[in-house]
Amino acid sequence: MRILLVEDDPKQASVICNGLRHAGYVVDLAEDGQSGLDLALGHPYDLIVMDVMLPKLNGFEVIEALRSAGMRSRILVLSALQSVDDRVTGLLKGGDDYLVKPFAFAELLARIQALLRRTDGSEQMTVLRVGDLELDLMNREARRFGEVIPLQTKEFELLEYLMRNKGQIVSRKMIMEYVWNFHFDPQTNVVEVRISKLREKVERPGYPPLIHTVRGAGYVVRDP
Repeated sequence: MRILLVEDDPKQASVICNGLRHAGYVVDLAEDGQSGLDLALGHPYDLIVMDVMLPKLNGFEVIEALRSAGMRSRILVLSALQSVDDRVTGLLKGGDDYLVKPFAFAELLARIQALLRRTDGSEQMTVLRVGDLELDLMNREARRFGEVIPLQTKEFELLEYLMRNKGQIVSRKMIMEYVWNFHFDPQTNVVEVRISKLREKVERPGYPPLIHTVRGAGYVVRDP
């Protein structure tokens, strides 16, 4: 699962990012409110961890803008502001939970996991499907025909990105920036290598392919 952290304190951001990555999440970091807003509107996130006291735009302004734009990702508000009025404001603006600083990372992680379990009755938030291929985002498992497919971390993240964009072509540049957080290097073949290994694990002889190469454009996952 992919999480966006919007936090301008470098030390706090480092602790949270490292902890969440160790727990198996993909984490992007924005260091001010405007960057956080741009990232959240431009990428699919399962959850956003939002500080309040931020440069350029404060967290409440970002949350309000995201909800106005129809963004439905879960939002956990982090803030040193601890009055009842501040908490109510955070929730009324569109936050799903509010955690007061300072906090223990274990509590932050528990709240994130609890928010991600709230599926509004829609399994699609935690299970992606293309044909008979399933990707369980909570348990970080891929399955086809009921059989678990062992995937390395980057293979899982690559498959997740492709499946989230089912039916849409994603370029090598998009994959590099989303999965590896790298600016695109036209000389590298890391995407092609990973796609090839992913196909070896996911595809089955005698069945229509799910992962397709679109020459000159990129890759797309389609239902058979």
